[in-house]
Amino acid sequence: MSATIYSNSSFTDSPYGLKLQRTYTTDSAVTDIPAGIQRVYAIVIGGGGAGSTQTTGGGGGGGAGGYSAGWTYVANSVKVGTGGTGSSTAGAGATGGSSIYGMVMAGGGAGGQNGTGGGAAAGATTISGTASSVSYTGAPSASVTSYAAGSGGNSSYAGVSSSAGGGSATVTGTQTGGNGGRGLITGGGGAVGTAGTGTGGNGGTGDFYAGGTGSTGTGITFGGGGGGAGYTSNGFPAGSPAGTATGVLNNGGQGGSGGGGGGGASTLGTAGSGGNGVVYLYF
Repeated sequence: MSATIYSNSSFTDSPYGLKLQRTYTTDSAVTDIPAGIQRVYAIVIGGGGAGSTQTTGGGGGGGAGGYSAGWTYVANSVKVGTGGTGSSTAGAGATGGSSIYGMVMAGGGAGGQNGTGGGAAAGATTISGTASSVSYTGAPSASVTSYAAGSGGNSSYAGVSSSAGGGSATVTGTQTGGNGGRGLITGGGGAVGTAGTGTGGNGGTGDFYAGGTGSTGTGITFGGGGGGAGYTSNGFPAGSPAGTATGVLNNGGQGGSGGGGGGGASTLGTAGSGGNGVVYLYF
């Protein structure tokens, strides 16, 4: 006799027999869990990393926020990580904030690197450098495709949380930025800044939502990268670094809410901010 989890209703991405009861998008006190409830099932997502911008050429996108889930004791407060804020100053992008409820935690995605490399995705803890952090499942940090994908430099890798696309330092000819990796939560696209035709990378395609599109045109006023798909919304297209269209198409796009990574910017445009995290409680 054999069995498969895929035909067994007891195995599901949502906790079996429970209902979503609370959703938190900012730091909050938790005072309304009914008496008698001692444990809850939490899904916790960290903030996405911001893209980076460079003086010449294009910066990399920001990595996706981490995803963790599991049972925890009832706590009286919840911390929800904000996305890293995009900047028009050349350098590495800002890292997203971590989210924590009880003993379930998820880190913030790395910002785009100071150069053209994309940021790595987070696991259970916020990361530094180009490797992902250890995931809540215990999977080790990695610099390739993984539960939480590490940075591939100018390439992106897939994962539950994916890394970001890299930009291009070349300022002449036809150039194309790297797309964010595919995943449940995804990294942003890399940017290009060229006197020729430039196309910014698209934000990564998520399981539920789409990444934002990079911009295309001739000259250094184009080439921003799109924001990565978040757990709860689409990533924003290039030119929308804080979620609102600016008409400046060498700006990156903001990552989708629920941990999407921001898109890279070129030639001192404003990089896309990462999407804020979210916490769900089931009981």
